Amino acid sequence: MLNKTVVLSWVLFLSFQVQAAQEPKVKITEDLAEVTVKHNGQSVTIKRNQDQQNRIDEDFALTSRACPPFCLQPMDLLPGVKTIGELEMLDFLKRKAAGDDSILIIDSRTPDWVAKGTIPSAINIPWTKLFPQASSFETLEVEGILTLQFGASVVDTIWDFSHAKTLVMFCNGPWCGQSPTNIKALVSMGYPADKIFWYRGGMQAWHAAGLTTVSP
Repeated sequence: MLNKTVVLSWVLFLSFQVQAAQEPKVKITEDLAEVTVKHNGQSVTIKRNQDQQNRIDEDFALTSRACPPFCLQPMDLLPGVKTIGELEMLDFLKRKAAGDDSILIIDSRTPDWVAKGTIPSAINIPWTKLFPQASSFETLEVEGILTLQFGASVVDTIWDFSHAKTLVMFCNGPWCGQSPTNIKALVSMGYPADKIFWYRGGMQAWHAAGLTTVSP
């Protein structure tokens, strides 16, 4: 009969083998494999595609679009607005999932683009809702967005943004002007620039990293 030490050693060895087999081959970072968030009340796990032969989605494979309007955006959009990458975006997503309701992740694209997939836990506020020159712009709707969704208030006809939420905004990629348009409009309205973060890489960079998306 095998003694208890040998049996225990085999159990530990097999357990290690199973754990190693389950360990993702493609992690986000060396120490981070996935992030779980809520999207429309459902749990969604964000991780990278495990197929190491995977290619970027066709919608984001084009390298050249007519400029204007699809011109490359600067790295520093406006003074005070911080540009972030995937890891910073994931940190915001983790904080929001942990219960930090002062954070809003905003997809600034039009609904036709959002229908192709978005970052889990993002809400859609199209750039046309906040840009005064857009045909669908309505002052009352903007006031509703600022107060009901962003946490701003009006005191004696003056906007108060002291309790406004932190906004993390994105669109299609470095060539996309939808989130920059939203950000510029908000700052012009008085929204604090240091409460706005811009994921410049947007959906193109998100897809290029093989990260999870969700459809509305």
